Amino acid sequence: MDGNGRWAKARKKPRHAGHRAGVKAVRATVEAAAERGVKVLTLFAFSSENWGRPESEVSSLMSLFVEALRREVSELHRNNVRLRFIGALEQLSDGLQAKMAEAVRKTAGNTGLVLNVAVAYGGRWDIVRAARTLARRASEGEIELEHIDADTIAAELQLAGMPDPDLLIRTGGEQRISNFLLWNLAYAELWFTDVLWPDFDKAEFDKALAAFARKQRRYGQTGEQIEAAEC
Repeated sequence: MDGNGRWAKARKKPRHAGHRAGVKAVRATVEAAAERGVKVLTLFAFSSENWGRPESEVSSLMSLFVEALRREVSELHRNNVRLRFIGALEQLSDGLQAKMAEAVRKTAGNTGLVLNVAVAYGGRWDIVRAARTLARRASEGEIELEHIDADTIAAELQLAGMPDPDLLIRTGGEQRISNFLLWNLAYAELWFTDVLWPDFDKAEFDKALAAFARKQRRYGQTGEQIEAAEC
C-alpha cells in the first residue's frame, strides 16, 4: 500500500494526513474484496524496515493503528470478516498488542473474508524465523533433516494454513516486492499501478482483478499442457 507520503506532499499536507487517507482506501479495498468473493486479503501495513523512519512518523502510525482498531473492528465483525495479524508483533507496544489480540478473538469465529494485516513484517525475517524453528526441532530430534522440504518450511511461515497469494497488487508506481511474503509470492501474478494508495478504490481494484483473469497460470508447464488439462 504505497504512496501515502507522496499523496500528502502533493497536497502540501503532513505525511500523517496521507496515512489517515490511506485508512479509507483500506476500508474500500476490504469491502471490494468481500463483495467480489476474495477468500483471503493480506495488507502490508508496516514493514520491518519502516522502523527506520523518523520517530514522529512511526509514533503517528502506531497511534493510527490503535485508532483504526477501535473504529473498524466492530464493522469488520458485523461483515463476517476474520482479522489476523502477522509479523514480529512482540516489537509493538503492550497496549497495541493487547488491542490486536482482542480484535483477533472477537472475529475468530467469522467465516467470510480472512484479512491478514502484516505489521513489523519482513519476508526475509519470516523465512529466517522458520529456518531457526526447523533447526531447533532438528537439533532436538523432533524432525529428521531429510524430512525438511517446501511443505515443512511453509508450515512454519506466518501464512501457514493459508493459500499462497494468487495476485500481488502494488500501488504508487514502484515495481518491486519490497521484502513482502517472499516465499509465498513464488507463483503470484504481479500487478503494478501508478495510483497512490489513498486514491486506490474499487474501480482500480477491479482493473487488477480483470488483468489477473486474463492470465494463464502455468506453474512451469506449457500453455498446451494447461489447455489440455482444462478440456
